[in-house]
Amino acid sequence: MSVSATDISIKKVEKSRLSEVDFSNIQFGKIYSDHMLIANYEDGKWKQPEIMPFHNLTLSPATTFFHYGQAIFEGIKAYKGPDGEPLIFRPRDNWKRFNKSAVRMAMPEIPEDIFIEGLKALIKLDENWIPASEDTALYIRPFMVATDEFIGVKTAEKFSFMIITSPAGPYYSKPVSIYVQDQYVRAFPGGIGFTKAAGNYGMSMYPTQEIKKMGYDQILWTDGFEHKYVQEIGTMNVFFVIGDTVITPDIKHDTILAGVTRDSVLALLREKGMKVEERTLSIDEIAEAYKAGQLKEAFGTGTAASIAPIASLTYHDVTMQLPPVETWETANYLKKTLADIRYGRVKDNHNWVVKA
Repeated sequence: MSVSATDISIKKVEKSRLSEVDFSNIQFGKIYSDHMLIANYEDGKWKQPEIMPFHNLTLSPATTFFHYGQAIFEGIKAYKGPDGEPLIFRPRDNWKRFNKSAVRMAMPEIPEDIFIEGLKALIKLDENWIPASEDTALYIRPFMVATDEFIGVKTAEKFSFMIITSPAGPYYSKPVSIYVQDQYVRAFPGGIGFTKAAGNYGMSMYPTQEIKKMGYDQILWTDGFEHKYVQEIGTMNVFFVIGDTVITPDIKHDTILAGVTRDSVLALLREKGMKVEERTLSIDEIAEAYKAGQLKEAFGTGTAASIAPIASLTYHDVTMQLPPVETWETANYLKKTLADIRYGRVKDNHNWVVKA
């Protein structure tokens, strides 16, 4: 099925809620824009997508995803360009990753035109919801759930794909404190760690709750076998600047999400001529670098968080305190460069930005 913007049925709200929003005080994930997109999958094919007012859903208690977790999602952002036009950052890469998650979770792949044209039409309709100040954006959440009304364990046959949007400020308001987790495990090879499946995040809730009671912001997960090789942070990929080299865990074992921001950072670092390594990295190596005064920076990357400096890493009651963020070169360069591209302040030589 081929879909263009003109094929999408649009029902607009009678009265926008935009005037109720305080854009000077936006809490991430608390406020939702006027409209949403829905496309249903039945009888082996996708139906025409519709845009309609944001509303609650009516679902049977027997709906499949409630019971068996067939649910996936993505995170994308739209920014307000210099002329006020909506600029969406790398949506086709999110579409590709969305379908990679769908295949692993036995869900139908979403056609590019439904995902991209639907997303663009939705953003264009709600473009006034995109905040204009620095470090703000319109967060876009595409997701898909299995909607059979059946509680037997089997692959579902009906699915709903939806996109909702939310004005967003910074995900982290300050550098984050990280606890290195070596008791609980996020992912094993052969599992679903590389997907954005809901269950990946559900299983992290208890360990994250426990470390927050201890005063930390997030977990740095380690591997499931030896509990010493770093993988990713709860909401982000992770990078370390050790000496003159930027190191990030490789993603070849399918236990780490292939982040779109991660990929963007790697491209920018290599363009700048910096030494970059994607490889297995142990917490012991990081600790040794810290003792030797070679751990210069550590930061997370993600759509929600962008570039999130790490203030400290705690491992086995030993806290590694990073230098003041204002003295950093790499993370600060990346944050500024990515922001300039996303907000349309510089030429986009990568074709990362898509206009709605």
